[in-house]
Amino acid sequence: MSEPKPSIGNTQLDMPLHKEKGQPDLRFLISDLTSYLETYLPQTQVSEVYRAYLFGADAHINQKRLSGEPYIYHPIAVAHILATMRMDHKCIIAAMLHDVIEDTPTAKSQLTEQFDEEVAELVDGVTKLTSLDFSSREEAQAASFQKMILAMTKDIRVILIKLADRLHNMRTLGVMRPEKARRIASETLEIYAPIAQRLGISRLRHELEDLAFQAHWPMRYRILREAVVKHHGFHKELTSGTLAAIRGQLMREKIHADVVYREKHLFSVYRKMRDRKVPFSEIADVVGFRIIVDDVDACYRVLGSVHHVYAPRPGRFKDYIAIPKASGYQALHTVLVGPHGGPIEVQIRTKAMDQVAESGVAAHWNYKSGEAGSSTARNSIDWLKNLLDVQKESANPMEFLENVKLDLFPGEVYVFTPKGKIIVLPKGSTIIDFAYAVHSQVGNHCVAARIDQRMVPLKTRLHNGETIEIHTAEKSRPNPRWLDFAVTSKARASIRSYLKNLQRQDAVQLGAQLLASELQLYGGSLEKYGQQVIEELREELGYSEFDDLLADVGLGNRPARLVAKRLADGGTEGDAGSGGEAQPLAAQRVNIRGTEGMVVSYARCCHPIPGDPIIGTFHPGRGIVVHHATCPNISDMRKYPENWVDVAWESSIKGSFPVVLRVEASNQPGVLATVASAIADAGSNIESIRTDDYDGRISVLLVTLSVHDRRHLSRLMKSLRHVPVVNRLTRIIG
Repeated sequence: MSEPKPSIGNTQLDMPLHKEKGQPDLRFLISDLTSYLETYLPQTQVSEVYRAYLFGADAHINQKRLSGEPYIYHPIAVAHILATMRMDHKCIIAAMLHDVIEDTPTAKSQLTEQFDEEVAELVDGVTKLTSLDFSSREEAQAASFQKMILAMTKDIRVILIKLADRLHNMRTLGVMRPEKARRIASETLEIYAPIAQRLGISRLRHELEDLAFQAHWPMRYRILREAVVKHHGFHKELTSGTLAAIRGQLMREKIHADVVYREKHLFSVYRKMRDRKVPFSEIADVVGFRIIVDDVDACYRVLGSVHHVYAPRPGRFKDYIAIPKASGYQALHTVLVGPHGGPIEVQIRTKAMDQVAESGVAAHWNYKSGEAGSSTARNSIDWLKNLLDVQKESANPMEFLENVKLDLFPGEVYVFTPKGKIIVLPKGSTIIDFAYAVHSQVGNHCVAARIDQRMVPLKTRLHNGETIEIHTAEKSRPNPRWLDFAVTSKARASIRSYLKNLQRQDAVQLGAQLLASELQLYGGSLEKYGQQVIEELREELGYSEFDDLLADVGLGNRPARLVAKRLADGGTEGDAGSGGEAQPLAAQRVNIRGTEGMVVSYARCCHPIPGDPIIGTFHPGRGIVVHHATCPNISDMRKYPENWVDVAWESSIKGSFPVVLRVEASNQPGVLATVASAIADAGSNIESIRTDDYDGRISVLLVTLSVHDRRHLSRLMKSLRHVPVVNRLTRIIG
């Protein structure tokens, strides 16, 4: 830089802040950064970065890192990492200042005044929330992560700064205590490396993973590193021969391409060994080959050329150009049979695809307009929008963090809508995950689905290439059982959010019903008590709203009879309850409705269904649990009559309720299909089935199926008794 370099505060740019033995000169570090920035930024913008350095150096003037070096070394290193990704100057400025709000007295308003609102927002986005506001370090970390993610949805540069910050911290992790280093490494593998992968920044992700691997399992890292070095030495000649053969074939076909071999990074090798439970000697693709060409057409021509040199392995070809990964990654992958029969992994992509593969969303982001300049950036925007939905439907930062972790699965499955749109989901995803990926309302009202024109259950797992058609019904609602097989964070957060809202509504309604029932024992009702009495009781019990009190009554956290007695005893003159302590009259029944897992839930031990004689028991936090009156598991509960609730079925109750039948049938071929067909003909669905041989001649089937009520069950059992192979049929209760 030719212009004079100003000073700010106590810091002179031309003089190093501090230099101890073995540490690089600070003047060299900042000069190296500005020289690199001048290769792609105009001089005025580089000067702004320089001014940010002066501001940051002054703010951190008396601070040192654990290594003993001046703290400003760290922001310069973070800025340099982002510079190698060719980030814009405001991102570099924010990187230089990313710790000043958190670690110095500097306020966000000072950054706005000295630079601008955009820089201040970026710095604030990566600033942790103070742990003093939370009950535990984990809760504080989760809240800070949630804050960062929300800032990232507004400006993706927030997460890029955080990833660069984490990378430099991982590079200098050696000064940490081993247990703290392992905790940071674990967090890196669980959150930050997967985010880098989701944004397509493979170069940064690979270094994060390898550094975390080294810190978390140092012995495993060292042994595997030695094994890889030996492997390269043994196979050097084979690698050179393969490289020459591929290059020679491409030259003969006059295809211009760069052919290089690449080493698989260590953590990837370790993960494959761990997941497949195989030794290093059985990992074939430690070294692969990458072929980079000018355009997409050349990619497919190269594919034919390499298949001409070495035969392809069946089932090992993947076309990520036609169907890109969720991160936007594109390439052709093929595995060939090498000269000695071993596999050779080859990736073929264009120069633009290679740039995206290395830098991901940072490669084609328009920072001036904030718009996506490539499929990678557009995919990232879609993911960020999904995170916003997840955040809105998460109850707290800890739940949000767990939901985001669920969404960072490395494996993917590609399926299609009936109109041909590609939906990318984590491996193991089900119909429910697909429905919520299409739209939250599609998921909430989902009732059935078809895969390639075949009707399938909602818990069916999806596979690549399938076409999914969702059927919805306006009155359908999420079922709590969906949480048993939903995989994606969006699906799980949406289901939980709906159920929590429904639970509160049901809790308030049930609480009002229980309280009204108890008040009738005193010859009164809520309407007969003055509003002042109700408000005084609410304040006395510490509730901000009367509905909160009713919800606690409905959930069993506060007994309805005690609330009713306090209301009755505190009633004003003329109200039911005046004239001394109120005395109860006759008991009343509480009608229940089929909320199936909400505030009124049904015991899984006895599976009561509408029409059964039932008894309700209170469980704090769960509300009323309904048992069959003959259930053997409630014998102990009879000792505590204060926890009983006299309940009855509503006449208009609707829904499906599980029952368990014990079917003794002749042991002959096709018996299971015969029984299943009879159950389906009776209008019921089988939820699960277990079989056992009774004495060689008789098979015992324990069938869990769904019915509407006792009448439906009676018709179904009558149909089953007419099946010739069925010898005996009983319902299991308890």
